[in-house]
Order: sequence, then C-alpha cells, then structure tokens
Amino acid sequence: MQRTNNAIKSTFKSVDTEEFIDIHFYRPLGYYWAIIFRKAGIHPNGVTILAIFLGMAAGVCFYFGDLTVNVLGMFLLVWANMYDSADGQLARMTGQTSPLGRMLDGFCGDAWFFTIYAAICLRLTPEWGLWIWALGAVTGYGHTQQAAMADYYRNVHLLFLNGKKGSELSDTISLRKEWEQLSWKKNFLLKLGNTIYLDYTRKQEKQTPQLQRMMTFIRNEYKDEAPEWFRKSFREKSLPLMKYTNMLSFNTRVIALFVSLFIHLPWLYFIFELIVLNMMLVYMVVKHERFCAIFAEQLHLKQQEKTCCSTRIK
Repeated sequence: MQRTNNAIKSTFKSVDTEEFIDIHFYRPLGYYWAIIFRKAGIHPNGVTILAIFLGMAAGVCFYFGDLTVNVLGMFLLVWANMYDSADGQLARMTGQTSPLGRMLDGFCGDAWFFTIYAAICLRLTPEWGLWIWALGAVTGYGHTQQAAMADYYRNVHLLFLNGKKGSELSDTISLRKEWEQLSWKKNFLLKLGNTIYLDYTRKQEKQTPQLQRMMTFIRNEYKDEAPEWFRKSFREKSLPLMKYTNMLSFNTRVIALFVSLFIHLPWLYFIFELIVLNMMLVYMVVKHERFCAIFAEQLHLKQQEKTCCSTRIK
C-alpha cells in the first residue's frame, strides 16, 4: 500500500498544487487508468482526446431538463476529468510530455465548458430568450481568464519549487524563437498551434506586469536559475494562493454546476462563476502582483549592491 501511495505521489505535479479532491479521488483513479493506458500502448495525447469527447458528451446531457440525463452527464464529466488527470500522470510516468500535449490539455477544458455553456443556453432560451446567451458569453469569457491565470500562477509556483523540469511555464521570448523556426508551408498545423499558444502566453504576461518585471531580473541576473533565498521566500508567499488556482480550475466550479442542475436552476451556475469566481480571480491577481513587486524591488537592490561591490573592487 505504501509503495502504491508513493507511486501515485510520484505522478503529482507537486503536493503544493494538488487539491484535496484530486489527491484523494482523481489522482489515485487517474494513476490506475494511466497504468492501463501504458500497458495498452496509448499515448497521453490519445487519452486527452478521449477526455475531450467524454466531457463534450457530458455537456450535451445538460441540455435536457430530465434529472436522470443530467446525472448521466455528471458521471461522464467526472469520468472525463479522470482521463484528464490520467493523461498528465501517464506523460510524467513515461516521459512523453510535449508542448502539443500541453496545448491539447488546455483545449480539453475549453471544449468541455463551451459545450456545457451552449447546452445550458439552448435549454434556457425558451424562458430567457437571447439574454441567456449574453450571460453565457460574458461568463464564458470570465472562465477563460480564470483558467488561464490559475494555470499560469500554478506553473510559476512549480518553477520556483521544482525548477524548469518540474514546471510547464512558457514565456513569449522562447516561444517566439520556436515559432520563427517553423515554416507555414512545412509545419502548418504545428505553427498554427504555436501561434495560438504564443498569443495565449502573451495575454497571461500582459496581465502580470510586476511578475514579468521580477522574471526579467531573474532571467538577466541569474540565468533563469533563481537563488535559494528567493525560491524559499517566493514559495511562502505563493503557497496560500494555490488554493485559489485550484478553485478556479475544475472542482469548485463543477460542484456549483452540479448543485444548480440538481435544483433545476442551471442559470445559477453562470451567476456563481460571474460573481464568486471572478472575485477570486481579482483577489489572486492583485495579491500575486503585490508580492511580485516587492520581490522585484529586492532583486533590483541586490543587483545595485552587486554592481557597487564590483566597482569598489576595480
């Protein structure tokens, strides 16, 4: 049992960034699915594609007003998320991580919730008219921002916790270089995917100016290898925000979705996302930017001290 628990933990991104439900439900089940997929010779990207179709099928079930069909959709969505957990665990077990897999993983959640939003809007159109589509569109836009920033902050935390190998953090400078090396004629699909991912990363960076200032100091002064004092201090500040990255990802929003379906008021899910989750997003970004500004100033002062010492020695 202990060996099994250790094996499951080895497929975590980190204990810091795992949620209670994931640790005790999705990760253990995902681990066993990953073993099955590995024995069957299925690539992690194939598992992600299976998850996409399961999640979209779940969304279709939420169009119907019948609770039994809705419960079937809930089961399919949980199953889809098991596979979404298993694909990453399988990739880490087999060393088959790739930028394409990361892009597919991001698209997976988008496909699920696009289908869910569309199904709920179609279901409520006879009662709400076009207003429900307006509410769904605004909520969906907020969802994309929530998911993008949660993913970004989680990978920043992992970078300073585990180093480059333990994080999937990207930056526009390196992505731009990779993009320029690809040809539209020879690598059309890959370049298209990189174009979308480059734009996605650029938007994340645009919303985090103080974080980018801090990262610039680390990139220029420490060659992307942050000093130990900084890594420890950053983790202490960043760790309390990891619960918000998890709330903005899947479990919390899905609990709200299921409750709204059980009480036959699916529009309440939109209100929950629009108000509660957006408030979490704003709090998370403001808090993160504040301590990044402090760290950026500390790095700047250390850089000045280093320059002064060098000048005195000369």
